[in-house]
Amino acid sequence: MNFTENLSVSTEFSEKGLPLLVTPNNADALSGSTVLWKQYQDDIRAVVKEYLHQYGGILFRGFQNFGQDSSCKEFANLFSSELLTYEFGSTPRTDLGEGVYTATEYPSHQIIPLHNEQAYTLQWPLNIWFHCVTAAETGGETPIADSRRIYNKIPTQIRERFEQKKLLYVRNYGGGLDLPWSKVFNTESRDEVEKYCRDHQIEAEWKGDGELRTKQLCQATAKHLTTGESVWFNQAHLFHVSNLEEATREVLLDIVEIEDLPRNVYYGDGSTIEDSILDEVRDVLDEESVFFPWQEGDFMMLDNMLAAHGRSTFTGKRKTVVAMANGYDSTKEN
Repeated sequence: MNFTENLSVSTEFSEKGLPLLVTPNNADALSGSTVLWKQYQDDIRAVVKEYLHQYGGILFRGFQNFGQDSSCKEFANLFSSELLTYEFGSTPRTDLGEGVYTATEYPSHQIIPLHNEQAYTLQWPLNIWFHCVTAAETGGETPIADSRRIYNKIPTQIRERFEQKKLLYVRNYGGGLDLPWSKVFNTESRDEVEKYCRDHQIEAEWKGDGELRTKQLCQATAKHLTTGESVWFNQAHLFHVSNLEEATREVLLDIVEIEDLPRNVYYGDGSTIEDSILDEVRDVLDEESVFFPWQEGDFMMLDNMLAAHGRSTFTGKRKTVVAMANGYDSTKEN
C-alpha cells in the first residue's frame, strides 16, 4: 500500500507485523538505480511517526545510496541530533566515531540471543538503528521480536515472579575472560569508574586481584513511555550461566568460582534463577522471532522498548553498523 505518493509500506515479512517494510515508489529503485534517500526525508519521518509505535520496527529498502558507515549517522540524525556512546557495554564492538559502532563482534558461528539494547541496566536508548553495509554470504540475519507479544506469552507465574523480585546482574571484568573494566567504562581511572557506578546505582567492588565486580538491581519488565504498553525488558536469559554451552560452563567453573563468572544474573534478592525458568523464557523468544534477509544498503529503525533484536550465525564477510539515541534514565522517574 502507498503511504504517500513517494513511499510504500507493507508487512510482507511476517504475520507478526514487524518489520514494516518501506520502499520508494520508484519502479527502478529496487532494480539498482540510485535513489537519494535524502529526497524522501520528510516522508521517512512521517512514516516513522505514523507507524513505529504500532509495529516496533521499520525496514527501509531500495534507497541505493545507503551502504557505508556514515549513512548510519546521517539517517539517525533525522530523528536525533545527538547520538549516544556505548557506555557500560557488555559485548565487544568497534567505535567508528560520531556515535556509530559495529554490531557486536562475536565469532560468526555464535548466535546472539534476542535482547533489548542495555536492558541489563537502568538507563537505555529508546531508539536504535542498524545499517547493512555488507551482507553475509549466508545467514547473518538480525532477528527481531515484539516485546509486547513476548510479555503476553511469558507464563504468568514466571512474569509475576520476575516483576516482584526484579533482577540482580553481576559482572566480573577482565581476567582474560571478559572485557576489561577500562574498556567497559572508557577510562583507566578507578575514581571515574566509582563515580559512574555511584551515579548509576551500580555497586562496585575492587577485588583482591585488582579486578572489578559490579552488581546492579534492574527491572524485569517495563511500560512503554508513550503507549503505556507492558513489555518484557531484561537480559536474564542472556546473562545467566545457563546461556553458556555446557562444555564452556564446565571449563569456566573449573577456573573460577560461580561468583567470579564474567557475568551472571540472580533474582533481586540474590537467590538463584532456575535453569528451567529461563528455558521457558527462551522458548517464547524463539516462537516470536522474525527473520528476514539483509540486503546491502538496508536500514532498520527499532523502538528499543517495543522490539528486541539478535543475530544469526553466518558465513562470509558481514558488516552491520549501529547507532543509538534518545537515552532514558529510569532512576529519574517520578
